[in-house]
Amino acid sequence: MKVASAPDVHLTYCTNIHAGESWAELRANLLRHVVAVKRRVAPEERFGVGLRVSAAAAEELAEPAAREELRRILAENDLYVFTINGFPYGSFHRTRVKEAVYRPDWLEASRARYSESLARLLSALLPDGVDGSVSTVPVAYAPRMRGVLDDERAAGALVEHAAFLRRLHDTTGRTIGLALEPEPACRLETSEDAAAFFEQSVFRREHVARYASLTGLAGSVAEESLRRHLGVCLDTCHAAVEFEDTEWSIARLGAAGIRILKIQLSAGLSLRALTPERLAALRPFADDVYLHQVVARHGDETSRFLDLPEAFARARVGDDTEWRVHFHVPLFLAELGPFRSTQEVVAGVLDR
Repeated sequence: MKVASAPDVHLTYCTNIHAGESWAELRANLLRHVVAVKRRVAPEERFGVGLRVSAAAAEELAEPAAREELRRILAENDLYVFTINGFPYGSFHRTRVKEAVYRPDWLEASRARYSESLARLLSALLPDGVDGSVSTVPVAYAPRMRGVLDDERAAGALVEHAAFLRRLHDTTGRTIGLALEPEPACRLETSEDAAAFFEQSVFRREHVARYASLTGLAGSVAEESLRRHLGVCLDTCHAAVEFEDTEWSIARLGAAGIRILKIQLSAGLSLRALTPERLAALRPFADDVYLHQVVARHGDETSRFLDLPEAFARARVGDDTEWRVHFHVPLFLAELGPFRSTQEVVAGVLDR
């Protein structure tokens, strides 16, 4: 299966928006939703798909019959897969998720095993001439981390996973990168956090040497390979909630030699002045399923809250504080009643 132009940038529709933990549910989402989107936006072209594959579905798709069925569905509908969302390990819809969405994390061996299973699946699906990516948790939920020792443990696990990806490349010819996705309240909360973690922990001389010993590569070739297999997933909602200047973020990562393997185009919620009416309208957004981290900016002062209820308890009504909330909202809307979306950040990244 060959993509006509094999462009450097592939635009895709991701299935993580739809509930589905099993292969049967994933198959139904492909046939119902993805095929309908393709019909609307790319009726005459092969259309890229971003698969969200849970640990349960990955185990099912390790079976040759299921994997072959997936390949057949993709071929019959002129679809191709080049990226997998490997962030949520288990159930992601219709049940309480909160901070459990980050477990297992890169301090736990089961995260590496899950990521390996996704890479094997992707290597079987990638078209010729196309590199793949698997997005993953930004190391761990921040309250789980205990400083430098945990940074070292996580960095070691990531280097070993990169060595697995290199061996997979050697046996299949497919190049796959693991993309850590910065998110509020995690070890990697911003692009700067990601750049510093890679520079100070992952790409340290000792870890490059370890990678070299695991892969049989030497010197600068080993470091270049390690950097090829580990990078960042830039989510425009997460960056906007953190008030990041995405032009600066992209430049910072590039200057550090860190690849942006994947960009997720998504928008968050902005509340640009705290009035009683707007706070009342925001309260229904606090749910029992997901964390909705809040970053508040008042002049040069920034405050962070792990979830909406904590932010409500500290709200200063009447000032010009802006809240940005980790609540994914429709990408095509700039105005949301009393709120705004962070759509302008998406537009800026697309322009770039």
